Amino acid sequence: MSEPHTEYANLIDGRLVPASTGLSIEVVDPADGSVFATLPRSAAADVDAAVDAARAALHGAWGRMTATERGRVLTRLSALITEHHAELAALESRDTGKPIQQARVDITACARYFEYYGGAADKLHGETIPYAAGSTVMVLRVPHGVTAHIIPWNYPAQIYGRSVGGALAAGNACVVKPAEDACLTPLVISALALQAGVPPGALNVVCGLGSEAGAALAAHPGINHLSFTGSTVTGTAVAQAAAVNHVPVTLELGGKAPQIVFADADLDAALPVVVNAIVQNAGQTCSAGSRVLIERGIHDEVLERLASRFKALRTGPGAAAPDCGPLISARQLARVQGKFESALQAGARIVARAQLLPDAPATGFYFPPVLLAGLPLSHEVAQDEVFGPVLAAFSFEGEDEAVHLANATPYGLTAAVWTRDGGRALRMAHRIEAGQVFINNYGAGGGIELPFGGMKHSGYGREKAFEGLKSFTTLKTVAILHG
Repeated sequence: MSEPHTEYANLIDGRLVPASTGLSIEVVDPADGSVFATLPRSAAADVDAAVDAARAALHGAWGRMTATERGRVLTRLSALITEHHAELAALESRDTGKPIQQARVDITACARYFEYYGGAADKLHGETIPYAAGSTVMVLRVPHGVTAHIIPWNYPAQIYGRSVGGALAAGNACVVKPAEDACLTPLVISALALQAGVPPGALNVVCGLGSEAGAALAAHPGINHLSFTGSTVTGTAVAQAAAVNHVPVTLELGGKAPQIVFADADLDAALPVVVNAIVQNAGQTCSAGSRVLIERGIHDEVLERLASRFKALRTGPGAAAPDCGPLISARQLARVQGKFESALQAGARIVARAQLLPDAPATGFYFPPVLLAGLPLSHEVAQDEVFGPVLAAFSFEGEDEAVHLANATPYGLTAAVWTRDGGRALRMAHRIEAGQVFINNYGAGGGIELPFGGMKHSGYGREKAFEGLKSFTTLKTVAILHG
């Protein structure tokens, strides 16, 4: 007998409701291609209801809460996520295909976001400005109002936590539209938020297709701020839609991060991180280290050592705790496979490839990690986001060429520099065009305390850390003439 499907619903005004359309979306397990749940396929009417509920919450119980009370609610939500950690991690792993050990890390990070922003909620202060005699001028930080959050499928729990956590802490009411390929943990965690004390309407989740529910939310005249994480192409469309209503946007978009390895680097420390930076989440990460730039004197040695590591990697179902799980969907697998084959036709050679576990279902969406060399610098795999576990190796001579190669893509999200030379490390950090530059490490500690965002085509605005909290506020100046 086949496993019964779980039917999920939208969360609007504190109630679980189906889509007004009566339509649904199948939820597919990337490990074997099976359907195990359904989601509501919402339309503009559902988005309208969610935005109305959020607006009412601002004028009701949520809007009347003090910052300290909001912080306590978020801290309770963090504790509830931790209490349900095992089931949430299993759900995240099945929904996205990622290895269970990484799903556990993601749920821990989600809980940490709400803990961090719960503690920061009443630390968000304004300031006074010395102005004319007989006057007092105050600059207040106030919430935008109704904030929209379009969440991608690669890290649904983590990005939900970093975006929604900051918005709620600042006093906004939220409407969340998760990606149709991975909605489940945002839905379940939002239900936990009600238990933690978030009033009905302050946090709403509307599922559906990006072209339908997502487009309706981005263009909605009732939102006051929009946070979007996803592809550069979609981010452009989202920003254009929001601009019609003069809605400010935070965009966290694609990346083509370089891992720059100098001849004096500690290779024993660097190479495991270089491999993990492209294998994590099957390379479906905006900050994936998809290029390794190697100083010419150690190029062959580093390639040989990286090849050994790639050959030892195991690819398989997330529940089996492999090094690399499946891609999110058949569509994504076809996209990555197409880019890979194009690279080979352009002259790239396979240095090494990971192994596929023998019991990995043939119906799963598997693409074993691959290390390439000899790729032309102008090729799309050298320039654009593959969003799969494909690492391209290049060589350089000296700092100037390293900087040129690092900056020679449209993106500027993250980068890493591996060197024992402190002066070189600082020079490179200043010259690389990226929102985050790591020296002798990469993605340290999940980055919850580190402002995150890009330059160039990687987007604008910042989330995470205290800067992320401030981005969910706007400034109001109050000038009092009192004599």
